[in-house]
Amino acid sequence: MAEIITTPPTGRPALVLNADFRPLSYYPLSLWPWQEVIKAVFLDRVDIIAEYDYVVRSPSREMRLPSVIALRDFVRQDRAPAFTRFNVFLRDGFKCAYCGAHDNLTFDHVIPRSRGGRTTWDNIVTACSPCNLAKGGKLLRDSGLDLQHRPFRPNNFQLQDIGRKFPPNYLHDTWMDYLYWDVELEG
Repeated sequence: MAEIITTPPTGRPALVLNADFRPLSYYPLSLWPWQEVIKAVFLDRVDIIAEYDYVVRSPSREMRLPSVIALRDFVRQDRAPAFTRFNVFLRDGFKCAYCGAHDNLTFDHVIPRSRGGRTTWDNIVTACSPCNLAKGGKLLRDSGLDLQHRPFRPNNFQLQDIGRKFPPNYLHDTWMDYLYWDVELEG
């Protein structure tokens, strides 16, 4: 028997799957708060795939809280990702492109702006503060630093694949079959 909740069920988001049953996003993980999920259910925009052991009630209805939902209409994922600081960090695996450090991250122009470098996917890398300071306005060959990988313009599929390596702190059991659908099954 499910527990009946009379107070708002904070911390009970639902994993949102596209119509093909893949998450809309791995990083950040596509989660909707319970209020949005219930609204989408009543507007008939989603199908409930799995539920929590919690019930929410209104004066006239009782409903188990969905933990996994799938959109009824497919959302295309082939648009180019936005060029943002976060997406540059994600592309570079949240580590310095020069030394691999994970702390005090910022970004660096491989070809400095003072030398005609532009702020583009192909010229920006994640850098820790010490490496960024050491490189300064110098060209890479004059700085004594080496890139561990060349900057590139990722597509959404590449960013999502990288994002799968950074699971959130909390993953509900009902989500697991949908988050790692291509992991090899144990024999």
